[in-house]
Amino acid sequence: MRVFLRRSADASGDPGQGPAATQDPGSPDQAGGAGVVAANGAAGGAANGVAGGAANGADRASLTAGKGRPTPKRSESERRRRQPFTAPADRKAAYKQTRGKDKDSRARKYAAMRRGEEWALAPKDKGPVRALARDYVDSRRRISEYYMYGLGVLVVLLFLPATRLIVDYLVLAVVIIMLGEGTYLGRQIQKLAAQRLPGEPTRGVRLYAGLRAMQIRRLRMPAPRVKPGDKL
Repeated sequence: MRVFLRRSADASGDPGQGPAATQDPGSPDQAGGAGVVAANGAAGGAANGVAGGAANGADRASLTAGKGRPTPKRSESERRRRQPFTAPADRKAAYKQTRGKDKDSRARKYAAMRRGEEWALAPKDKGPVRALARDYVDSRRRISEYYMYGLGVLVVLLFLPATRLIVDYLVLAVVIIMLGEGTYLGRQIQKLAAQRLPGEPTRGVRLYAGLRAMQIRRLRMPAPRVKPGDKL
């Protein structure tokens, strides 16, 4: 780059006597100034580099402080989720394996149904009103509970000539007792459901309660949760 210097009025005609020529480029003062500038620039660059590296390190530490480990790749995550699967040797082994899994699944569902878990119940047993009806029926001993035993006795009496005439009257009496007890039981359950579960549908709960009352207690499904004499 060219530098043009303006001469003053009293300056001589020697170009070497101008202001720019009064200082030697290789003089100690100019060299010292250049060295100071270079040292300051180097010191500033080093300081900026150290500060930038520290800031980047702090940012990386703040990003990884939550997990403490780098995020795994998608291929590694998928490989970890995969489980080894051993295919059966033949069709018979595959059928046996499938049958064993189905048996275990049915056993778990049956156990859950016996406990009265909602997900395992049949559609006719689901709902808070049906659960209340089951508890109300199971809380007392009823005549309808012995219906199956009475039916067996009536079948035996049919084959005895001496008691064949009274079997018809016994059957009629059993039917009347069961109808009366079922009607009373259904009304009580509807009244109790209206008090404890207002707004819940009670359609079919009378028949549901009557049929459960006719079953033997140990064969009821779901199993009774209350004992005879317990208060609801």
